Amino acid sequence: MRTSRKAKRIGRHYGRMHKPGGLNLVSLMDIFTILVFFLMVNSSDVKVMQNTADVPLPNSTAQQEAVESLTVQVTGSAILVQGSEVARLDGIETSDTFIAGLSEELTWRRNRWSEIPEEGLEVTIMAGRDTDYRLLRKVMQTCVDEQYRQVRLAVEGEVRNG
Repeated sequence: MRTSRKAKRIGRHYGRMHKPGGLNLVSLMDIFTILVFFLMVNSSDVKVMQNTADVPLPNSTAQQEAVESLTVQVTGSAILVQGSEVARLDGIETSDTFIAGLSEELTWRRNRWSEIPEEGLEVTIMAGRDTDYRLLRKVMQTCVDEQYRQVRLAVEGEVRNG
């Protein structure tokens, strides 16, 4: 049976419009390549210290970036080293000049070093702005006694626009 010109034209049109669509992956691969390079370049710019929500840090306008080191956190009820509890605040006597649990943990970590630098090891203390100074002084003294002489206090950086 012969088909008319109109039927042929409708058939061609139907054939063109109802083909299964193909997926063009070139554009998608370009986007992911750019995204990978962007993440690689920007991932090393920011130093983030772990902080729990119950330790509100004091604010600072210092321009120095944070340095990764051993972290001692003073929370409302305990002292943590790298996130694990080493001493309870209610167990610390007011007459003590050092904190026993913290001292033991710092000694254990110091003994893992093969050679201790002359200027001492580094430690960062994260304490809330409402932490009692006597407690903070005991923490710092315990660190210095255990040869962690490069003591830093963690603070919140001031956000600058511009």
